[in-house]
Amino acid sequence: MPPRASLVPLVCAEDWCADVEGLSLRNVRLTVWGEGKKPLFSEQGEMLFTDFGITGPLTLSASAMLRGGEYRAAIDLKPALSPAQLDARILRDFGELQNRDFANALGGLLPKSLIPVIVALSGIAPETKVNSVTRGQRERLGSLLKELPLTITGTRPIEEAIVTAGGVSTKEIDPKTMESKLKKGLYFVGEVLDVDALTGGFNLQIAFSTGRLAGMSV
Repeated sequence: MPPRASLVPLVCAEDWCADVEGLSLRNVRLTVWGEGKKPLFSEQGEMLFTDFGITGPLTLSASAMLRGGEYRAAIDLKPALSPAQLDARILRDFGELQNRDFANALGGLLPKSLIPVIVALSGIAPETKVNSVTRGQRERLGSLLKELPLTITGTRPIEEAIVTAGGVSTKEIDPKTMESKLKKGLYFVGEVLDVDALTGGFNLQIAFSTGRLAGMSV
């Protein structure tokens, strides 16, 4: 199999990613869809914005599920809250800050650098008093917080990947010795094989275990 990047940062089409470069998000959910309705990836954890898109543990894990092309993604900034609970939270905050401008009333909900992005995407004028925000506008804000859209257009170069996918098919390897079934005396281990895993030390363990097995079999 031709080698390709895995566990690698992802490039996004949205220009605003560069505006929040360096922003780290914790306890968020990243979901990625392909052509179907069922998500290819949906997990909760940490991620980081960069000038080209996104990186961090969640992003790296998501990248392992992608095979090139364009993907739709979304970040749930408040995964612990249902839409109804989030709406109640927004109402509470707006009630306490009813005379403030919309752009200045989101500090309890969002990191400071992300506020201009959400304001722009919401379509609500920054100077709108929160006591004038309509129900429809509030629901639009809630939708953005639960599903902040991103468009993944590709990965960073393979040189930036933690591991590579692809390589020698395991069907061509004797799993008891790591010797090639096609060429006697030739052994394959680690990333040379078409085997890769998510972050957490698993890829190192694959390298150590297959290397030891091959060494003992020579």
